[in-house]
Amino acid sequence: MKMRLIIASVLIPLGIIIAAVPENKTKQFRLTAGELLNEVREGTQFISTDQIADMLVQKDPSLQLIDVRTQDEYEKYSLPGSVNVPLSDLLSEEWKDFLDQGVKMNVFYSNGNLKANEAWMLTRQLGFKNNYVLQGGLNYWAETIMNPTAPKSVLADDEIAKYDFRKGASMALGGGSSVVSSSNETKSVKPPIVRKKKKKRVAGGC
Repeated sequence: MKMRLIIASVLIPLGIIIAAVPENKTKQFRLTAGELLNEVREGTQFISTDQIADMLVQKDPSLQLIDVRTQDEYEKYSLPGSVNVPLSDLLSEEWKDFLDQGVKMNVFYSNGNLKANEAWMLTRQLGFKNNYVLQGGLNYWAETIMNPTAPKSVLADDEIAKYDFRKGASMALGGGSSVVSSSNETKSVKPPIVRKKKKKRVAGGC
């Protein structure tokens, strides 16, 4: 059922995205609808909320969160250190070097999966790498990290360990309330990207 919902949420925007992506004259890279759908089925674009929470707590410099919602939504609620690149601005030339690079692991997020998945598909069609999607978006982030539910069974060691981690991450990242960056710098200034001569794919994915 979960896979059907994921595929259903992708099929409608899939054709629009493939048609909307401009022809790349410098890089001959363009997936067919079938190829892109296969990648969506495999779900390799998703990064779990637990992985992102751990990277944030560890202050991992390789992580760059990208909020693809509107500016108003971003200003009301955003993840720590995230940058706002609304989906409507994603193909803007000013963001090209930011999205097409081999230094940071970009993770798109929105309220759910839909908009972030569209952002991933657009950049995937253009041949950009190191772009991923926060699985479940902010809604699942709130459920699993900011307000985790204690396991029902006291014998489930794995579940207890996961719950303990999530409670610790929740405390470190703001406890269940909106996590909005207090720094104007992350909202108004685009972080610098140092281009490397030879790109290396950042390990990641589920």
